[in-house]
Amino acid sequence: MNNLVDEFIHYLSVEKGLAENTLSSYRRDLLSFINFLESKNISKLTQISRSELGDYLFLLKTKGRAPSTISRNLASIRTFCQFLISEDIINFDPSSELESPKQEKKLPDVLTFDEVERLLSQPDTSCNRGLRDRAMLEMLYATGIRVSELIDLDRTHADIKNGYILCKGKGDKERIIPLGSYAVNFLEKYLDTARANLIKDQAETALFLNHHGRRLTRQGFWKIIKKYAIKAGITKTITPHTLRHSFATHLIENGADLRSVQEMLGHADISTTQVYTQITKKRLKSIYSKAHPRA
Repeated sequence: MNNLVDEFIHYLSVEKGLAENTLSSYRRDLLSFINFLESKNISKLTQISRSELGDYLFLLKTKGRAPSTISRNLASIRTFCQFLISEDIINFDPSSELESPKQEKKLPDVLTFDEVERLLSQPDTSCNRGLRDRAMLEMLYATGIRVSELIDLDRTHADIKNGYILCKGKGDKERIIPLGSYAVNFLEKYLDTARANLIKDQAETALFLNHHGRRLTRQGFWKIIKKYAIKAGITKTITPHTLRHSFATHLIENGADLRSVQEMLGHADISTTQVYTQITKKRLKSIYSKAHPRA
């Protein structure tokens, strides 16, 4: 069964072009499911029934897994089953009639404009790493790109003269996103001085470098933004996506149309982008309740 998981992951990588993080998620979900099957003395995928799948989902629930996690596991198993059918390994999909658990839609935390200002002003731009950090934070807020997209940027993907970046998103889809004047300013300063001081190997193509002169990692960036959030006195939950959510919300609050925001975020479905209109409505209602004398 483990070999079939390996074949499936290879298929997703080569045929579907999925990102490494997505592949890791599929692998983790499926290996956990296979461990469960082995504990039930099931050694062949042809032996899987709806009953075993239902038992596995119930086990995840009893372990306190969130509905979103259970839904993701079921989605991984469903995709795997479809692959097995296409390869003539099984002849029916045991997951087809199982329903995903209902999920409470939670709106993402966003920063106020003042909080964004405080966060972005924390790096010490007199040093190489501080200048790099300011350039990264400014770029995230200016473009709304994902952190994974930020660290995947190469030097050639940034067009300072014309003020835009070429970003490669999910499924290797490319999109061009404009940069604001602040992002252009700090990115130009970073490229002129800090990057040249950080780089160790001139063959390195990454736009943003760590102290070893190599491409910055997602974990490295995560530590950076948490550090500055603490320094800025921000008590909200900060995630690598916080500036992305704030970017979209602030655009919509200031009159940007949904389709443009969808294109900049790289969302395949506009319904994903519509969550930011809900955040805006919620914030306006809160402001109204606090400010209106007859609220």
